[in-house]
Amino acid sequence: MTRRPDLSRHPHQLDLHCQRWNHRRASYRPAGEIFDPRRASVEPIEEREAKDFVEKMHYSGSYPAARFRTGVFVKEPFQKARLAGVGVFSVPMNQRVIPAYFQDLAPAEGVELGRFVLAEDLAANAESWALARMKKLLRQALPDVRGVIAYSDPIERRDETGTLVKRGHVGTIYKATNAAYRGRSSARTLWLAPNGASLADRLLSKVRNSEIGERYALERLAALGAPRRVPHEGGAEYVRRLKDERWLRPVRHPGNHAFTWSLAA
Repeated sequence: MTRRPDLSRHPHQLDLHCQRWNHRRASYRPAGEIFDPRRASVEPIEEREAKDFVEKMHYSGSYPAARFRTGVFVKEPFQKARLAGVGVFSVPMNQRVIPAYFQDLAPAEGVELGRFVLAEDLAANAESWALARMKKLLRQALPDVRGVIAYSDPIERRDETGTLVKRGHVGTIYKATNAAYRGRSSARTLWLAPNGASLADRLLSKVRNSEIGERYALERLAALGAPRRVPHEGGAEYVRRLKDERWLRPVRHPGNHAFTWSLAA
């Protein structure tokens, strides 16, 4: 049996290309490619527009709890401007995240770059160009926010056939935009759906224990094509069945790489 290399041990293999998205499949632009911004702009956008783009394009098909949303618009000659990228600044996973990385900040004074999704036709260095403008708009819209955290996932995702869905990456774009590297987040177990999309055990626990957020978790499972919950089946029984039937596949994750930017004036 041939073992796939552990790309998290060889970070130079992860970021040779810049990741893009098209209908939940990743594609890649060669690093060093030049983006021409003369017909592009970054602007605040509404929730529905951001959510539709992210859910359609990003491999996870999921959308975070947004606090501020931005869009990259490209206007070709004689054509209407089109949305070609979205950045979502969101509420972190829990109230402890922001104070853990920014000693003097309260939870509400920081946000996470929860989604940063660019269409596949944008050249490589569109990432740094767009991200700088997104952070500027964030400062204007939410002046009380003084810190941003972003995570890069070094672990690849494959679907049930073994087809690569998403490469790992180690945050080269964040380093290039002067983010501070803050080590890894906590190791954890992820559960992969057949298409390679991942679900955190915390999300599944909302179903197991009938907690707040259970409805969203069930909708997320349904959107990924999970078998239906049968009558009189408890939440814990349902999650156990998805695992026993191997609809959910476990993968041990060593933790994402964490990066931060200070927005202090």
